[in-house]
Amino acid sequence: MQINISNDKVAAGEAAAKQAAQSLQRVLSTSDSARIIAATGAAQFEFLKALTRVSSIDWQRVEMFHLDEYIGLPVTHPASFSNYLLERLIHKSGIKHYHLLGGEEDSTEIIRRVGSKLSSRPVDIAFVGIGENGHLAFNDPPADFETDEPYLIVELDEACRMQQVTEGWFPAISDVPTHAISMSIKQVLKAKEIIAIVPDMRKSRAVKACLEGGISPLAPASILQTHPNTTIYLDTDSASLLGQTLTRSM
Repeated sequence: MQINISNDKVAAGEAAAKQAAQSLQRVLSTSDSARIIAATGAAQFEFLKALTRVSSIDWQRVEMFHLDEYIGLPVTHPASFSNYLLERLIHKSGIKHYHLLGGEEDSTEIIRRVGSKLSSRPVDIAFVGIGENGHLAFNDPPADFETDEPYLIVELDEACRMQQVTEGWFPAISDVPTHAISMSIKQVLKAKEIIAIVPDMRKSRAVKACLEGGISPLAPASILQTHPNTTIYLDTDSASLLGQTLTRSM
């Protein structure tokens, strides 16, 4: 696991986008297509903005899979992750091959259909974040480290739902859906490369727990320590509680 720390979240997002673009170009230089997993949320703003500005990526040969989505939320809702990806990645890049998790569709059918496509071939790069409660995708603590299913229906804990309010996606916790479709932990780890973008002071405790603590379902993103090709992009705020023993690149 490689840790990179930038002075602010804009620089962290740009650094992550540079690596992502290089990795995509490398895959596309030897393969007909590249498969990616895309995360959402406020932490990904700067990253996706920088990544979609890279003109040298042949997005027509990129296939995108959705990391997670609220159950029951229409795509027209401002907090819909499908809407987020359409606005911030799909329309800006011109990706034609993508698989969204429709919040208003039958969840069991979505899991079956998209999960089958996801499992058919390896994923080249997963773009992920880490939640304030340490979640990876919508796998809140204690996360299921054992299931082999590509996607799960999960119940969101209070800390996860409150994060959505503090980020401005919902006016109150009562408005945040209680359940979601989430890619499983094991499925995320199957990606050949993982790039995690985790800025902001409010993520600092989760970053410390997941990067310096032991690997535990109580700190779901701690499982990233086991992946052989993971890079974590932090800013000085999110890295502020880390000890000096971890590799830092300013």
